[in-house]
Amino acid sequence: MRHLHGKTISVVFISLLFATVLNANSVDLSGYARTYAGALLRGDNDYIIQNTFNLNIEHSRDKVAFKANPYIYHYPNLELDIGLREAYMDIYFNTVDIRIGKQQVIWGKADGVFITDIVSPKDLSEFLLRDFDEIRMGITSVKLDYYLGDNTFEIVWAPIFTSTQMPDENSIWRPEMDFPMAPVFDNSKKDVDMNIKNSEVFVKYSRISSVIDFEIMGGYMWDDDPAMHITKKINPQNNQLTGITVTPRHHRLGVGGGSFTSTVGPLVLRGEGAFYYGKYFNSEDMTLVDGVIEKNYIHYLAGVDFTVRDIHFSTQFVQQAILDYDEQIKNDQFENTITAMAFRDFLRETLRLELFSYIGLNNYDALVRPKITYKLTDGFTLLLGANLFVGSEGNFGQYDENDMIYLKVRYDF
Repeated sequence: MRHLHGKTISVVFISLLFATVLNANSVDLSGYARTYAGALLRGDNDYIIQNTFNLNIEHSRDKVAFKANPYIYHYPNLELDIGLREAYMDIYFNTVDIRIGKQQVIWGKADGVFITDIVSPKDLSEFLLRDFDEIRMGITSVKLDYYLGDNTFEIVWAPIFTSTQMPDENSIWRPEMDFPMAPVFDNSKKDVDMNIKNSEVFVKYSRISSVIDFEIMGGYMWDDDPAMHITKKINPQNNQLTGITVTPRHHRLGVGGGSFTSTVGPLVLRGEGAFYYGKYFNSEDMTLVDGVIEKNYIHYLAGVDFTVRDIHFSTQFVQQAILDYDEQIKNDQFENTITAMAFRDFLRETLRLELFSYIGLNNYDALVRPKITYKLTDGFTLLLGANLFVGSEGNFGQYDENDMIYLKVRYDF
């Protein structure tokens, strides 16, 4: 549940948490409390304050286990954002594990990029700035793992579709919409009906060995991001465009791919790739019916990790390539991105300096994220960082006005 009104549900929720704490001798509790304060560096120097409470409730008995992960986001002058990221049961057999309920499913080897990691949709309400365990959304599903030596066979069935969580209409993270005039949105076809034929299925085979770890996956799913179908109003007298209606609609996708990691001397090599069948892209041609074009595309990366004088480096080259390209598609045929990360620990690993960047090669834009993390004492962490956007267009340049510095104070228990 999100953005609940009134105090009643909040009181009930907190009461349930208190009741759980009273029974802590039979339940494992962990989590964190965090205060986040960010200040924009441009415009009126607006600031953002967020208080977070995240709780993990876990219990196990013989061959069964349970986990729930409720959370609260509090923003001043807004309703509490209360949600349940995960709530599932595990059943263990000799060679099979079954997980039933709302759960995050994490696949792939990439850092900061979603290629085969497609089972759990993304919460992009704050773009890519949240921690990745907060960006990945839980889905109601059944997951079965079958173990055979070093081999694992996994299948996930999701009877209920969950779409990407986009920023609110007035959010500074709302993506730019490139239309010749302000459109009217028709959301009547955005929802996917809840029935068996609309469910999603994902499968994965993975193997861990001393030489290489790899995964092979496939999925029959809905595109988490809706295609923007366009209806145009034309004045018949002068053939001029007088109005645009945008109808978001999710479409089926077929996906197949894999990933691997391998150590070669001092280097850790990583690769990941997937073929997507039936993706809808928006068109530059406003006379085209529906304003969308269906194409297949591939998405892949190659990465390497290494250490030089106690500084850990990681870099990835990422490309999305649209097959049988049509010049009317708004997206470039090839979209190229580089990620780069470097960090070093000091003071017996209580102080870390880190720099992570996304660099878009098509539009010469970037997101640069320097930060300093200091563990003041066990469980208590201070983090000072910045989100710096470079460029004027592209995935990152569109947020050029949103440069900010921030401070996080977090207590883990």
